[in-house]
Amino acid sequence: MSKPTVVVLDYGSGNIRSAERALERAGAQVTVTADVDAALNADGLFVPGVGAYAACMAGLKAVKGDRIIGRRLAGGRPVLGICVGMQILFERGVEHGVETAGCDEWPGTVERLDAPIIPHMGWNTLDVPEGSRLFAGLEADARFYFVHSYGVRKWELTDTGRMAAPLVTWATHGEPFVAAVENGPLSATQFHPEKSGDAGAHVLENWLKQLA
Repeated sequence: MSKPTVVVLDYGSGNIRSAERALERAGAQVTVTADVDAALNADGLFVPGVGAYAACMAGLKAVKGDRIIGRRLAGGRPVLGICVGMQILFERGVEHGVETAGCDEWPGTVERLDAPIIPHMGWNTLDVPEGSRLFAGLEADARFYFVHSYGVRKWELTDTGRMAAPLVTWATHGEPFVAAVENGPLSATQFHPEKSGDAGAHVLENWLKQLA
């Protein structure tokens, strides 16, 4: 059986080699590139993200990443965003008083967490909804690795009744925030699965199963 092909979108956002290695260990054939055709045609697109929201959006637009994501989703082709690669999928981000437009796949604002210790750095558990495919087979107390100061504090997409509502996973650091979303072909995690040991590897394996 052939391995699913995954493109890790290279748009200048941090060290992506750990993501490449984690996906390979999970069973994918991985290419790191910003090539539009490769990103559109792969079985799965992995969107990393480290650093400031505005810088990530600028880098993404420079390689037409926002259009790539939109075209893939229009065709039902799977996309997985992690950390800031999840945050840029929302409508906007606000950092240091500066508002930046995101990809607007989901309504909502990425903003500074209201917590006594910032950044939120380290291991945390999740509140996973019933029916999750990303977290299927994991224990309820599985822990995942986070490094962030900003997040989505309120889920704003209402159920229209025309399609299945997205599955939203929450975590808490000072206050609840969105830790993962599963929305048809579009999935995302605020935590770093590639840095989350066996639990993170399991999440990546679950995502790769959805690429068949």
